[in-house]
Amino acid sequence: MSGRFHHRSHSLPTDTPHSIRTYSLPSNNRRPVRSYQQAPEFDAMEFVEYIKTPKLDGVTLYQPFCPPVEGTLCITGHHLILSSRKTNTEELWLLHSMVDSLEKKFVGSIGHLTLFCKNFKIIQLDIPSMEECLNIASSIEQLSSLQSLKMTYPFFYRSTFEKLEDGWLAFQPESELTRLKSDNWRLSYVNENYEVCPTYPRAVVAPKIVDDDVLRKAAAFRSGGRFPILSYLHKRHETVILRSSQPMTGGNSKRCKEDEKLLNAALAVGRRGYIIDTRSYSTAMAAKSKGGGFEIESHYPQWRRVHKPLEKYNTLQESLTKLIEACKDSNRSTDKWLSRLSSCGWLGHVKEVLNVACLVAQCVDREKSSVLVHGTDGFDVTPQITSLAQVILDPDCRTIRGFEALIEREWIQGGHPFASRCAQSVFYNGKTKYVGPVFLLFLDCVWQIHQQFSCSFEFNEDFLYMIFENTYASQFGTFLCNNEAEREKLQLSQRTVSLWTYINRPNVLQKYFNPLFKANQDVIWPAVAPQSLTLWENTYLRWDIDPAPRSAVWGAIVDIMREDKDCRLKVNDLRKELADLQKEALEKGLIGE
Repeated sequence: MSGRFHHRSHSLPTDTPHSIRTYSLPSNNRRPVRSYQQAPEFDAMEFVEYIKTPKLDGVTLYQPFCPPVEGTLCITGHHLILSSRKTNTEELWLLHSMVDSLEKKFVGSIGHLTLFCKNFKIIQLDIPSMEECLNIASSIEQLSSLQSLKMTYPFFYRSTFEKLEDGWLAFQPESELTRLKSDNWRLSYVNENYEVCPTYPRAVVAPKIVDDDVLRKAAAFRSGGRFPILSYLHKRHETVILRSSQPMTGGNSKRCKEDEKLLNAALAVGRRGYIIDTRSYSTAMAAKSKGGGFEIESHYPQWRRVHKPLEKYNTLQESLTKLIEACKDSNRSTDKWLSRLSSCGWLGHVKEVLNVACLVAQCVDREKSSVLVHGTDGFDVTPQITSLAQVILDPDCRTIRGFEALIEREWIQGGHPFASRCAQSVFYNGKTKYVGPVFLLFLDCVWQIHQQFSCSFEFNEDFLYMIFENTYASQFGTFLCNNEAEREKLQLSQRTVSLWTYINRPNVLQKYFNPLFKANQDVIWPAVAPQSLTLWENTYLRWDIDPAPRSAVWGAIVDIMREDKDCRLKVNDLRKELADLQKEALEKGLIGE
């Protein structure tokens, strides 16, 4: 590589954005192009101004559980790459967007550059020149915080794998409606131009007896236009889980008959429903002075309102930051660790979210009552609860494809603001007004259920962790933007690759299959007592505790399961052979019947 840097799009040779593997550097002339993807609007010159030192020899890499590696550091428009000439050495391929913050220190002429990543990994680079260290640090700082979304890696990534299915088309609302198999619900395109609700998808599922005019008026009565829509239908009981934002009752306790009609239309004849408000009563009351509020009992006599307060994204961010600080404290004693784990409050948040999700599932399954879930805006805590309730109730959501569909409809199409919530992680020192690990908390809760019902999930723990990493930095466009309207404006489905396109291929899926899986059609009820919950070690302590022993255990389990399968097949073959021999002996009169 010459001193002059020329950017070329290239395929990252792995599925995870931060992955450390042994690879040869891609050729600058190599530029595979997908026929169904447009070329990016930006060319090489867009990145040249950010890169003062495109290549530097003699850089030493330090990372968890690996020996130091000296090699050549290269900076491209989207990656930090360290390559060693030695064979069988680990190399670094790191997306700039995975870097949360960095720290510079100097000892003599040697620069020590520490990179704090959004997946909680910490990497150190020793650079043999102060000037070059400052140049590299400046490049990473700028390239990790590109202001234009069109300059980020998903718009430049070119897949070289065979596309068996387009992930952008895999979970369309039309197919989800078909899956419901109900005559009482329909697909409405009232939000086709995103004018009724800018954060809802183009198509939503609504009661068949309610027309679009009612939906429009109900939307005008709900914060941000997020009127009640269907999240889940319990086929046996015909009960449902709905989601929305708060009603705009205001200080005068305004009402909207169309909103009341919409909610009542979701109830079966003679049934009652529950409204689970994820705010405290005092918070909901205070919202009235700002134009918000809650459903007045006299206006919704068939519904009972229950307040189950859960924390907002900013509180979760503070809690997670304290947790990671405790995990990174190498001088922690047992008492200090337990104290910090308790005081950060993270497992408390896990407990409360699981508790409310179990309550919703109980209402739907055991009490045969429908439920409406909402807080203030309806795109943070609300999908946590509706999604987890479905994991508990619906065995399809515990399969790989079913879980992908759940994330699509409840989180991505449902308008969770991934771009805002996942813009930074716990190491960032600047202002993080809209940042919060709402989705990570959901994944943590799923992991807790997975731990208690390991055989009921088709996917393994690595599948959850892979999704977590891709929400913060990825070559795929799946988690970009805050809602479907923004994604459509940027033409993400034409200009980027979907994560599901990559994942849903047999050779990739096999590493995310749970070897213990045995389909379970029952509802699973997780224990939510504090003693039943544990820290998700493979995420929060992934880079602090050597994973080798855990990997060895799972490797042994996989070997045992494979051997068991082979033995069962052999037994079946022997039984068939025995039956054939018995039949032949009978025909020859060698044995009696």
